[in-house]
Amino acid sequence: MSIATTLPRYGDVEKGLQLPSLELRITRRDLVRYAGVSTDCNTIHWSDRAAKAAGLPGVVAHGLLTMAMVARIVSDWTGDPAAIIDYQVRFGRPVVVPDDDEGATVEVTAKIGEKRDDNTVRVDITARFGGQSIFGRAYAIVRLA
Repeated sequence: MSIATTLPRYGDVEKGLQLPSLELRITRRDLVRYAGVSTDCNTIHWSDRAAKAAGLPGVVAHGLLTMAMVARIVSDWTGDPAAIIDYQVRFGRPVVVPDDDEGATVEVTAKIGEKRDDNTVRVDITARFGGQSIFGRAYAIVRLA
């Protein structure tokens, strides 16, 4: 997928426009690195035993890591992460990350859900892991050129 080189123009964007899809891979290595920089070292993010004791099927990705990675579908489209003026998700299901070299795959799609009068659009985002949505609702508000 190519990344936009200029901010999309408001006049060129219509409700329903599909953004290029994105496939993300999250590995245990990503979890360790994120834990280090975020200081979120909760054992459910690195220990299968702790995750299962907490009622989870296995080690799960940090919610904020997943949220940040998913936002890339919008920043790739705009070519400018600063164009995202609001981003919200409602967490629904965890992403279980196996202890292997493949990790977990999250499939991300997005479309323009609303075009507003102030040169902004609402981008509705869907992220799926194992065929199921991981967010109850996810959207970004983007200011266009």
